[in-house]
Amino acid sequence: MKILKTIKNNKIKLILFVVSILLISCNDYLDVNTDKDNPTVAPLNFLLTNTQVGINDATDFQNYTGEILEVYTHQMTTREEFDQYGTKVTNTNIENEWNNIYLTLTDIETLIKQGNESDNLVYVGIGQMQKAYLMSIAVDLWGDSPFSEAAQLTSGIISPKFDDQKEIYNSIFALIESAKTNIASDSGLKKPSNDDLFYGGDTDKWIKFANTFKLKLYNQVRLSDDFDQEGFDALVAENNFFTSIDDDFQFNQTKNQSPTDERNKLFLESYNSTQFGTYMSPWFYEILKGMNPNIHNNNPDPRMKYYFYNQIKKNVLPPDLGDVATGNPKADYWDASTGFFSIRFGSQGPWRDFSTEKSYTYPGIFPCGGRYDDEKGGSVDDMMAGKNGAPTKPTGIAPHRILTYDEFLYIQAELIQAEKLTGSASSKLEDAIKASFAKVDQIVENNGADQTVPVLTGTTAVTTFINKILDEFSEASSAKKLEIIMTQKWVATFGDPADQYNDYRRTGFPILANPSSPTPEYQLDNEDGFPIDDSETVLKNLYQTSFYWPQAELNVNKNAPAQKNATTYKIFWDN
Repeated sequence: MKILKTIKNNKIKLILFVVSILLISCNDYLDVNTDKDNPTVAPLNFLLTNTQVGINDATDFQNYTGEILEVYTHQMTTREEFDQYGTKVTNTNIENEWNNIYLTLTDIETLIKQGNESDNLVYVGIGQMQKAYLMSIAVDLWGDSPFSEAAQLTSGIISPKFDDQKEIYNSIFALIESAKTNIASDSGLKKPSNDDLFYGGDTDKWIKFANTFKLKLYNQVRLSDDFDQEGFDALVAENNFFTSIDDDFQFNQTKNQSPTDERNKLFLESYNSTQFGTYMSPWFYEILKGMNPNIHNNNPDPRMKYYFYNQIKKNVLPPDLGDVATGNPKADYWDASTGFFSIRFGSQGPWRDFSTEKSYTYPGIFPCGGRYDDEKGGSVDDMMAGKNGAPTKPTGIAPHRILTYDEFLYIQAELIQAEKLTGSASSKLEDAIKASFAKVDQIVENNGADQTVPVLTGTTAVTTFINKILDEFSEASSAKKLEIIMTQKWVATFGDPADQYNDYRRTGFPILANPSSPTPEYQLDNEDGFPIDDSETVLKNLYQTSFYWPQAELNVNKNAPAQKNATTYKIFWDN
C-alpha cells in the first residue's frame, strides 16, 4: 500500500517531466538542424516547478518523515513503530525522505547549471536557496550526508562520500549569500513567475526568506562552537527579514484532485484514508486545555477548536465501544467535557488497539484544512461519503507551512532571551503569539469551508489568553521563560514538526510526555469511576537524537559509513 501511495504522490513529477519533454520537442520546430526527438535540456520554468513539488514533500506527511516527527514532538500519537521512539533502520518513511531529497537535489543542480549557462541568474539563485534548504534538512535529520559529491551521476560518481555535517552547514551559509546575489541581480531574459509556486517570482520575498532562513540556522547553531558571531551581526544589521504573514514560505495546497490530489497531505493522511492512523496527542491536548500543572495552567487556548475536530459531542459516550449500562467509555483517552478521543503515547492499555473509527478526534481546519469543531459532532466517514445529515465535507485546503512570520518572531524572542539580540523578549513573544492567531485566521479565510468559523484576532478570549501567558512569563525564571517561548512556538507550528524536532533537541523544550515520570502524566478525570491509569503507558526506547541513515543507501554506497546508533549520534548543534 505504501508503495502505491508513493507512486501516486510522485505522479505530478512524472507529468511535469512529460509535459516539459513535449514542449521541448515542439518548440522552435523550424530548426531542422536540431534533433527534436532527443531533447537534452528541460525548460527552466518546468524544472523550477518540479523542484518545488519536491521541496514541499520534504518532512511532510503521507510517506514522509512528518508522520514520525509529529510523534517525536508529541503532537500526535501512533500504534506504529515510531511510538516510544522505535523507528527502525528499514523505515519506509525515512527511505522516502532520503530519496526525495536527493532526487530533488539532482533536479536543482540541473536548474542551477542551465541557469548559469544561459545567464538566467534569478533561477540560479532560487535553485541555490532550495539546495540550501534541502541540505539543512539532511543535516538536521541525519548529520553527515552526501553533499559535495551528491547528484553527480553524470560525472561518474555513483557512491558519493558522506561529508562532515559542520562543513555542510558552513557551505549552506555561503550558498545562501551567493543565492541572494543571484536573485538580486535581475539577470537573464527569463524570469520566474507562475512557475514559482512559493513566491510567484517575487525576488524581494525570496531575499527576505533567505535572510530569515539564515537567521533560523544561526539560532540553531548558537550553542555550538561553530556559531559565527561576525556573520550573525552582519545579518542582523542588514535587517531585511519577514515583515508580515504575507512573506511566509509555504506551499499552498488547493482543492484540486486531478490529475493529482493537491489537498493538504495531513488531510489526505487522516480524512481521506481508508485506515485511521493519525491520532491527536493527549499530552498536547492537555497543554492546550490548560490542564498541565507545570505550563499554562488554567489558561485554555482559544485555538483548540481550530486544531481538533471531535466526532463526539461533549458528554456523549463514545459510540464504538462505550458501555451505556455501566458508563465505561472503554477508551484509552476520552475527555467527556469536549468529546476529545485518542490514544496515549506508549500506551499498553486494554482499549488502545480496538477500531473506534467513529470516536477518534481528527486534526482540524488549521493544520490540514479539516473541519472546525463547532461542538455539533458528526462522523468523518459519513461527511466524506456525503451522506444526508452528515456535516459538510471539509476542503483540505491548508498550506504546508515551512517557515512563517510568526515562527520568525519566536526565533527573535528566543535570541533576545539568550542575549543574542537586544530588545524585550516579552514584547517579542506577544508579537509572535498575536501573529500565530492571525495565521490561523488567514488559513481559515482561504480554506473555503462551508462552515461559519469565528475570527480569533481581537476577541476577548484571545486577549485574555495572551495576557495570562505574559503574566506567566514575567514571573518565570530565565529557564522557564525559554520554556514558555519554545512551548508557544511548538503550539503555533502544529502540523509542521521538523523545526519542533530541532528545537527540542537544541533546548530540551517543550517538555514532552514521559511514561517513566514519577508524577502523574495526565490530569484528566471524568469523575465517572473509570480514571486514567498512568501505569498503562511505558517507554521502552531512548529518544532518537537523529534518524538512522537509510539502510538501502548504506547497502549500495561503498563510501557510506557504518550504521549509527540513532540514540547517541547527535547533530553538531544539539545541546
